[in-house]
Amino acid sequence: MRTQIEIINSQRYHSASQKCRVFTETWVGHEAFCPNCGSGLNQFTGGKPVADFFCPSCGEEYELKSKKDSLGIKVVDGAYRTMMERLSSSNNPNLFLLHYDMPSYTVQNFLVVPKHFFSPDIIEKRKPLSETARRSGWVGCNILLKNIPSTGKIYFIKKGQVEPKEIILTNWNKTIFLRQTQEPIARGWILDIMNCIDKLGKQEFFLHEIYAFEKSLKRKFTI
Repeated sequence: MRTQIEIINSQRYHSASQKCRVFTETWVGHEAFCPNCGSGLNQFTGGKPVADFFCPSCGEEYELKSKKDSLGIKVVDGAYRTMMERLSSSNNPNLFLLHYDMPSYTVQNFLVVPKHFFSPDIIEKRKPLSETARRSGWVGCNILLKNIPSTGKIYFIKKGQVEPKEIILTNWNKTIFLRQTQEPIARGWILDIMNCIDKLGKQEFFLHEIYAFEKSLKRKFTI
């Protein structure tokens, strides 16, 4: 996998954001692969509303979000209502996140967040657009990366270093069991436990260390 983004002819695009989208989509189409089965990806044509890429072998779909700045703790997404509807949909796509350096046009970070890590806890509702805005009253959302467990951020490239393909496929397969948990509350519970383990910051731990989070979990899940 090359980290260099090819600068293709983009004269028909006027804005910098449009050009960067074309560059990054072209890079993903050439360099990325499906983390579920390892096959190459195809790009959707005809403007599919949600997804940008799909795997012709296993059918997985992917949405791409690119930034020239660091990914930070949140990523701007589309309409809040649409996103919340997608969470309970079987065709909600996985999320590719790409962070590139503008002067050198090189990929610094590229990762995938599997769709089974999406829950209401990682979606932040933004304020409605003002009355003077073209889309007055429209409500968008942010994806809170800080609320996604570390196992839900599977890197292809991290800090400019390419991860081995077999490691990416293994990391994906470690989390696929979450798709069998259809009940949103049950899956949310598992993801919260994963976040608690992340906070411990170590590979091995004792059960009583997890029980230290009992009060905060009880407040969240007690109806």
